[in-house]
Amino acid sequence: MAAEWIKNGFAELADAVMSIGVVDIADILCLTVMFYYIFKFIRDRRAGKLTLGVLLFVALLFTAELTGMRATRFILTNVFQIGIITLVILFQPELRSALEKMGNQPIRSLRSLGDRQAEPQTLYVIDAVCEAAGELSDAKTGALIVFERETKLGDLILTGTVVNADISPFLIRNIFFNKAPLHDGAVIIRGGRLYAAGCLLPLSTNADIIKDLGTRHRAAIGMSENSDAVIVVVSEESGIISVAREGVLRRMYTPETLKSELVSQLIKSDERQSRVRTMFGKNKKNRAAKNAPAEKSEDREGGGDE
Repeated sequence: MAAEWIKNGFAELADAVMSIGVVDIADILCLTVMFYYIFKFIRDRRAGKLTLGVLLFVALLFTAELTGMRATRFILTNVFQIGIITLVILFQPELRSALEKMGNQPIRSLRSLGDRQAEPQTLYVIDAVCEAAGELSDAKTGALIVFERETKLGDLILTGTVVNADISPFLIRNIFFNKAPLHDGAVIIRGGRLYAAGCLLPLSTNADIIKDLGTRHRAAIGMSENSDAVIVVVSEESGIISVAREGVLRRMYTPETLKSELVSQLIKSDERQSRVRTMFGKNKKNRAAKNAPAEKSEDREGGGDE
């Protein structure tokens, strides 16, 4: 009897497997991708704290349905319908960020086809930003520099002042000078140019951020949560250089390690990264040999301003 039951079970399983078609495989793949992004969304954001409550609510609704508790089922069903709309409203920034990042993934490989043409400009921008960050760090001058990538930041540019200037360490230092009118906001780099300054960034609402971090660092984390931008932060109190990306803040960078981090994020190919690092080394030696007197004079001027 048991053998017959097992035989019938295997026969039904074989029939089910043989009946799977291309549409069924595509259906399974779509569900897998959907559940993956839902899991990632819940895991990486404060939505995870509500997961247990939602599951308990669903379990209670399922129990009311099975046991025939009509009044409880009626109330829970209506609350559940309203609750879904409420969750969408509450987590609108997180949902928007997740959808934007999902949309960016398929086109990144296509965008990378044009990276070779943009390499020299990207190299120059990274070099200028790292040099300025090192000098701002030594002077303990706060700075917030945003590298725009696939997610466009036009709505944030409108909160600041459009500059659209060639990037140089001197320009960055002057913008973040503590008596300059635009020093409190963020600088946004778009297309290899310093496009806007004095921009207001969204603050992160993550309750797990350590309390020692100020508004500038919370703005950097909030910006990285809502876009694929890479944000460089220089602390006004300690001079520590940090990088925010995908909702995570990494600290204690030097100008050299900051270059490596920005190269790895903004120029993807390993071969090109190696070539860019070599170019960095050559550029550094050339500047040291050619501009040493000018750098000493500049240091004296900076000391006089302070």
